[in-house]
Amino acid sequence: MWPWGHLAFGYVWYSVWSRTTTREPPTEVSTLAVVLGTQFPDLVDKPLAWVFGLLPSGRSLAHSVLTMALVVGVLYFLARKYRRTDLVTAFGIGYASHLVGDSLSALFDAEYGELAFLLYPLMYTDYGEEYGFLYRLAQLDIGDFLGPQFLVALAVVVLWIIDGAPGPGALSSLLKRAYDRLAGTSQSESEHGG
Repeated sequence: MWPWGHLAFGYVWYSVWSRTTTREPPTEVSTLAVVLGTQFPDLVDKPLAWVFGLLPSGRSLAHSVLTMALVVGVLYFLARKYRRTDLVTAFGIGYASHLVGDSLSALFDAEYGELAFLLYPLMYTDYGEEYGFLYRLAQLDIGDFLGPQFLVALAVVVLWIIDGAPGPGALSSLLKRAYDRLAGTSQSESEHGG
């Protein structure tokens, strides 16, 4: 599944969860947390496997339910201090949706051995030669964006709009605060001769 597929799949999961449990659409900040959760396994495993050769596969360490339980557990423990466990829930839903999304084709094809990555490092499957992101990107064609997948993506965009298009406002605010901190740090360093 491509990153945008994981994003759409996870957002639907989280939107349904949010509306079911809180009767409200996802919030700005929780949407960012679910977006990060949907991408987290690939952000860890793909570079460590494809670029640095530290992992045996682009679906190994962070694609394991064992790692997911550890990461979400640690985040939950830390988030309790700030009373923001809602963000960990959003991240966890995004993370879980990623693992489910990567498992669907093996489940539908009854190739259960392909699911060994879910228990890495206790289980391991050799996926053969791993190709990097640029190779995979070069394999895309226009057909990958049309047909049923396009309709699903369009439906998710409509859901996101119905939910109030959460996320970009929080991201903008977060980036502005980071910029202000960096600019403030640079300014105070130059004022103090640093």
